[in-house]
Amino acid sequence: MIERTVVEIVTRGRAFHDLTPAAATLARDHGGTGLLHAFVRHTSASLLITENADPTVRDDLERFMARLVPDGDALFRHDAEGPDDMPAHVRSVLTATAISLPIAEGRLLLGTWQGLYLWEHRLGRHRRQVVLTVLT
Repeated sequence: MIERTVVEIVTRGRAFHDLTPAAATLARDHGGTGLLHAFVRHTSASLLITENADPTVRDDLERFMARLVPDGDALFRHDAEGPDDMPAHVRSVLTATAISLPIAEGRLLLGTWQGLYLWEHRLGRHRRQVVLTVLT
């Protein structure tokens, strides 16, 4: 059996958005044992599983990525939408646009300190779609 929903998130710039509640609700409503697949439908945002208890972990990830892929780097020629355009694409490629999570008895099998996040890589406001699919 397959169930699918699209979660829409309006971002306010570069930040993390917790998708764990939406994914957990879909898993619970579907019940059973299987797999939840998450896919972001954009090339300048990504998905990740990371620490969900201490927000400084996400702050540190952002600082690390800013050092690794700085906005406005002269290396990049693709800047049609501003100095964060190509860096956002690189950030997306270095992380993930799809993640699968196991489900047992209607519960996501995330670890104690894990959460599922959308990571917005652009500086401005965007409307993002994440497709959540449950397969049992």
